[in-house]
Amino acid sequence: MSTNVGVLSRNTKQYRRRKPQHTPYYQCIEDCYEQFKRSYDRNFSKKYGYLRSHIEKVIFQYLDCGILHNGFARIRCECGHEKLLAFSCKRRHFCPSCHAKRVLEFGEWLCSNILKKVPHRHFVFSMPKILRIYFLFNRNLLKEISRISWETVKEYYRSTCRKEGANSAAVAVIQTFGDYLSYNPHVHILAADGCFSNDGFFYAPSINIDMKSIEKLFIHKIFKMLLSKNLITANTVDLIHSWRHTGFSTYCGKRINPKDKRSTENLARYIIRASFSQERMRYYPDRPMVTYESKYRRQVAEFDPLEWMAALVSHIPDRGGQTVRYLGH
Repeated sequence: MSTNVGVLSRNTKQYRRRKPQHTPYYQCIEDCYEQFKRSYDRNFSKKYGYLRSHIEKVIFQYLDCGILHNGFARIRCECGHEKLLAFSCKRRHFCPSCHAKRVLEFGEWLCSNILKKVPHRHFVFSMPKILRIYFLFNRNLLKEISRISWETVKEYYRSTCRKEGANSAAVAVIQTFGDYLSYNPHVHILAADGCFSNDGFFYAPSINIDMKSIEKLFIHKIFKMLLSKNLITANTVDLIHSWRHTGFSTYCGKRINPKDKRSTENLARYIIRASFSQERMRYYPDRPMVTYESKYRRQVAEFDPLEWMAALVSHIPDRGGQTVRYLGH
């Protein structure tokens, strides 16, 4: 059993149980799931691939999450005070409450138990739209992009530190979502900004990172992997290289001081954030329609509820799928 996320009343400062069944998100899933399931193969399988078998279980568990009628624990304090705590589903990237709890715990745990007291950097590696479909229809390729992103960072740091036996360290997180739930597989790397030697010392390179070299190495490794699996041809590689902007993107943040725990913890939470924000979503059952605001609420996109659900479930990880990897030293 995991605890259930609730809220504090501003006036009483007391715990108030959440009621997910009253949210637009819950109502949309409850109203539309059966129709969505019946129509998926006909309307969405070509765009998003087959409906994976564990999706139904994830959705049904979410619909039971946080509702007392579906099971609860009775908690009693020594002072005699009691409360009922509804069971939670612990679903990743689908239940807003359970994933929010996971994000909070991950940030604190990573900083306290995993990361060394050394400088860190944030890297992001993403690919052009023309290649993303391969990762949607073959999700085993997601661990390949994670491996390639890590190898790119590792080889760069080793070449700059130039210490025999030196090894870098990183946390790699796979994300598949972009704006408005578009499918955009990319990898976040939270890396130690340097290398650890065999004698335990940490060597930090120049504060300036050569991102052009990193991007070239990443592109080369991605093309090599896709060519080896016969997913693309040399003509595809030549076509992408002929574009003014290849569509590949690499990002490197500023060096994070080891004493800046707050920035590191916020970044750790950011890289495993949920694929959508419940607060930016609205459901209009009488139309029917779903609206979703952009990140800074500058634009609003409109969706058919079934299309919204199809995009949403495409970001649910595979059963037992590993989205976070701890690599290196």
